[in-house]
Amino acid sequence: MAKGMGRRPKVDLDSGVEDVTLSILEWLGEQGVDAMIRVDAERMRDGQPAWTFAASGGPLDGGMRVDGASVAECMGRALLRLREAGLAVPL
Repeated sequence: MAKGMGRRPKVDLDSGVEDVTLSILEWLGEQGVDAMIRVDAERMRDGQPAWTFAASGGPLDGGMRVDGASVAECMGRALLRLREAGLAVPL
């Protein structure tokens, strides 16, 4: 898929990524990347994507933020973006 087409890649919500989220965060820290995942109760009440992954530093050029309606969606999107940025996160 060409970049800039306005399409989002599909995220596999059944991959089990939520089960390894802490391991991913730990691996990112070992690479010099500051990273976190959080949930926003107000956005959850409003029916908006409540989960946020944010990362910066290390080999990343600038920071990144990814939102999702669930941990799986958020982390799936985050892994796609991290890989696009050149970080091959092992799973």
